[in-house]
Amino acid sequence: MSTSATTTYKHVTADGVGIFYREAGQSDAPTVVLLHGFPTSSRQFDALIPLLAPYYHVIAPDYPGFGRSEAPPPSSYEYTFDRLSRTIQCFLAEIGIDRCSFYLHDYGGPVGFRTFLAKPERLQALIIQNANAYDEGLGAKWAAIRDYWEAPALHTDVAEAFLSLESTQGRHTLGSAHPERYNPEIGEDESARLAQPAQRDIQSRLLYDYRTNVASYRAWQNWLRARQPPALIVWGRNDPSFVAAGAQAYLRDLPDAELHLLDAGHFALEEQLDEIALLMLSFLGKHLGTQGDPIAPKRDLLDT
Repeated sequence: MSTSATTTYKHVTADGVGIFYREAGQSDAPTVVLLHGFPTSSRQFDALIPLLAPYYHVIAPDYPGFGRSEAPPPSSYEYTFDRLSRTIQCFLAEIGIDRCSFYLHDYGGPVGFRTFLAKPERLQALIIQNANAYDEGLGAKWAAIRDYWEAPALHTDVAEAFLSLESTQGRHTLGSAHPERYNPEIGEDESARLAQPAQRDIQSRLLYDYRTNVASYRAWQNWLRARQPPALIVWGRNDPSFVAAGAQAYLRDLPDAELHLLDAGHFALEEQLDEIALLMLSFLGKHLGTQGDPIAPKRDLLDT
């Protein structure tokens, strides 16, 4: 039997690119758009989507070059965060999403910020999960990446390390107190994909362009401070890439935001799925209402 929580898998053309996306929930419910991180895809939300879908309309796209979306060559598609955001804006327009809440993780941060800054009236509420927008959130590895930004030809080893099998697996397990909760097949699949020459070219270009995100931090902070969108910050406090100070920094500009530092790493959903889902349902219910019967979150799970 199919229910509103049943995920469907769809394709649409947006900005000239074939975009794959997951969708669940009733289309007349408030929409939540889930924006994934690197080097994964909307697949990272497979377990979260059915928990949200009885109450919300859930959309999770793959960016161009990621997951099951098209990966046009760099000669025909510019792999920058500006372009990824433009494509996501076209995607949302194509499927008729004018108002929504965003869940930002990792690369979903720079894609999402650009997307709702381009059309502020689109944003209803914001969930931020290890999506950095502050200098103090950048962990130790970013020193070498800054060297790469300064002189990429002299630091090709940095890009190679960033795309390596060790780094790919470490994004899931480094700092984790619960490594047994990570499906090893996901890391293996990501590593196999990154080993493809076309992918290494695409992802190296995006790593180089990431410098534009750091340069945009001040503008994003100013926007948050001026607009004060409802915000829930759920952060894996053991993340060595985007460290917990980056989560706490949001409170400077969003003093009314909810902040929860969880015992998890970068891919916090893999370790703390139930806790994050309960926090989201409580937060979204407060700011958007719900479709169907609301959930009463368990207090012991919400205390941090």
